[in-house]
Amino acid sequence: MPDTTDDIHAGSHEPRETTTATTTSGVSRTPVEVSRSTPRWLAPLALLLSAVAVALAVWSLVKSSQDSDAALPGDPKMRICSAFETVARGVALQTHNDLGPDQVAQAAVAGNARLALLGGGQYLVDQVDSKTPKELAEAVTSFGRDLQDIGASALSGVQNSDPAQAARLAEGDSARKRVVELCK
Repeated sequence: MPDTTDDIHAGSHEPRETTTATTTSGVSRTPVEVSRSTPRWLAPLALLLSAVAVALAVWSLVKSSQDSDAALPGDPKMRICSAFETVARGVALQTHNDLGPDQVAQAAVAGNARLALLGGGQYLVDQVDSKTPKELAEAVTSFGRDLQDIGASALSGVQNSDPAQAARLAEGDSARKRVVELCK
């Protein structure tokens, strides 16, 4: 079985493989040089492919941000108001759920409430597009962000009785009422 080691030629950066030759009477310890050179065009090609990949990634990001300004299907007011009703119903259900005094049940209810707040807020913000009436878009975006702020604070352990959280809850309720009026 040949014994191989990689060396670097003196004065050269190309690796060389040294193999011990085998004879019929045994193993010879005389090194035999085997040249193993990497094509010189491989590194520039890899650099070119990397540059193309970066360019495609940037193009994709720019295109996706332009596509996000595209109008969503359906009547904008009806779509936004329907999404608002769904989120408001979901938040109300999940934040007022009562599974009893068990700590695990209470943690589950709290987790679902936080999910409803964060997910519902993001869902509402995502429903706003360039065709949404401006006043409704601002109100829904404000309400969605309020829900996210309330949910993120709740995730960090802030209680509803905390003054800052109480202020967020009041602001969220005010934004909710504004959207209700605009959706009439």
